[in-house]
Amino acid sequence: MRKLIFHLTVVGLFLLTVSVPLQAKDKIGSVPINMEAEAAKAKVMLSRLDEINAIDKSTLNSAEKRQLRKEVKALKSNLNELGGGVYISVGAILLVIILLILLL
Repeated sequence: MRKLIFHLTVVGLFLLTVSVPLQAKDKIGSVPINMEAEAAKAKVMLSRLDEINAIDKSTLNSAEKRQLRKEVKALKSNLNELGGGVYISVGAILLVIILLILLL
């Protein structure tokens, strides 16, 4: 019985250390050439999102609202692609938490 519990514990710890790639995309060959150009594109997209948020939507008909929703969705997906992301595994999070508990 002790061996079973020990083995289940070890398997559980191994499963916790498996990294989970969130929003991982295959970006082979798409190395950013100019970071300033991407930053400028992002500023333009953010300003457009601010303009859309400032619009009084009560005066629009349903087709115009639908078009704005599609545009917002496209802008947000483009911004997410430009931003990239930070990937961290569950095991790394647990390790940081344990270290914080032990050190503090």
